[in-house]
Amino acid sequence: MQPNGLLYKITTTMKSKILFVLCLLAGLMFINAGLDKFFHYMPVPKDMPEKMVKVGMAFVEIGWLMPLVGAIEILGGLLLIFSRTRALGAIVILPVLTGILLANISMAPSGLFIAFPLFAIILWVIIDNREKYLPMIRK
Repeated sequence: MQPNGLLYKITTTMKSKILFVLCLLAGLMFINAGLDKFFHYMPVPKDMPEKMVKVGMAFVEIGWLMPLVGAIEILGGLLLIFSRTRALGAIVILPVLTGILLANISMAPSGLFIAFPLFAIILWVIIDNREKYLPMIRK
């Protein structure tokens, strides 16, 4: 049974507006992070754990890795902003976000206050668009 009352319409409209704002903010954060990988305009925090600095330096030594991650962050961030491409953006950015989350869990727990909400937003987008992914896994 499909609810079609006024309360359902208000709730659905409010949900889509909240999701748009969250995806806009997450998308802009990913675009900013991706652009920083090319232009290096954000300073490295002074209190960053030594393990995290070593990993960052190793990533820089692999010349193609940071531009690849930056390009994926920019592309994923742009795709997240627009509702038509949001489902694709969530899937594109999920591997990068998983790496960010695992790195913060294991080396820099102070960054989890940003990583967990971003992960929750992407998870919400994936769950909200689950019917778009089903053809990929059905026989």
